[in-house]
Amino acid sequence: MNNMKSAFEKTEIKSLILKNRFVRSATWEGLADSAGRVTDGLVDMFQALAAGGVGLAVTGFAYIRTDGQAAIRQTGIYADDLVDDLKRLTGAVHQAGGRVAMQIVHAGIQAPTALTGRDIPAGPSSVNHPAINIKAREFSVSEILDLVEDFGRAAARVKAAGFDAVQIHAAHGYLLSQFLSPAINRRGDRYGGRASNRARALYETYEAVRGAVGPDYPVLVKINAADFIEGGLEKEESLSAAANLEAMGLDAFEVSAGLPWSGRLNPVRTRISEPEKEAYFRNLAAAFKARLQTPVIMVGGLRSPGVIGEVLEQGQADYVSMSRPFIREPGLVLRWAEGDPAPAKCISCNGCFQSAASGEGIFCVQEKKNQAR
Repeated sequence: MNNMKSAFEKTEIKSLILKNRFVRSATWEGLADSAGRVTDGLVDMFQALAAGGVGLAVTGFAYIRTDGQAAIRQTGIYADDLVDDLKRLTGAVHQAGGRVAMQIVHAGIQAPTALTGRDIPAGPSSVNHPAINIKAREFSVSEILDLVEDFGRAAARVKAAGFDAVQIHAAHGYLLSQFLSPAINRRGDRYGGRASNRARALYETYEAVRGAVGPDYPVLVKINAADFIEGGLEKEESLSAAANLEAMGLDAFEVSAGLPWSGRLNPVRTRISEPEKEAYFRNLAAAFKARLQTPVIMVGGLRSPGVIGEVLEQGQADYVSMSRPFIREPGLVLRWAEGDPAPAKCISCNGCFQSAASGEGIFCVQEKKNQAR
């Protein structure tokens, strides 16, 4: 645990003071109601994370428009009348001494028509969704401009609801990730073609968000460093986009990679049973850290104090981000802070996502089995 000392340092991201370097990475909780409104279960989850010592908790992706919903019982940020309910969540986190950011998203071609009520999903180009073979409709330029404005409006709601920061989701094959990816973005106008054009929608989204929240409010981006598919986004293109966002004033990057259809290289991997299998985006995050001055958050299979300490000690990231371990142990950071060096109990089985898909909301199925014995 000796090399974990820096993990418990107080730090700042813009105006946001964090008590340690632990981030709860955004996860689809499946705990909102059918209209995307906050429920007691969602409030309780984030209150537990704050009480458990997490420095910054990032909510699961909140959809900015009803045509951009990705999953059942997903949290929404698409209308002003959602704000008051969200204040219950932020208030509970702050009362427990924590800090919370909201991640905002549009699913693009990953938006199921059964949820959105649209005939077909829409995205950067008229391409087949690689996983379900449904051909998407291409957004027009005017529709893209509307989307950018809607991201800005959503960010204004995030701030009004009392969140401490906003995170733009540009990873894992959702809309802004789709624009970045040459495998999905086949446009021939100013939003497609060369890498700088494919990043334009992300740049404009950042500008809209920044304009909505002001210069002092922390704005983060979760970005794909690579897609891990043939013809997909590569590291150097992602780094170039990140450097431009840094110049524009972005406050922190969470570096992820892969798409749901990237096979064994997808973002949420199983069988992380030993330290050698942890931190599977380590080299990508380290490349961002080496190129940028902006804080870098590393996500991807972190489970043990030794690996986390090594990542921070070697300067491969400024913060470490976990998701599944906090589903099983919301008090994990506090346990480590009190000197228990055992790795996270999470076995990376992904059963928690099956519980969310069933409509029950996300929970650790292994822990529930243990409690039933």
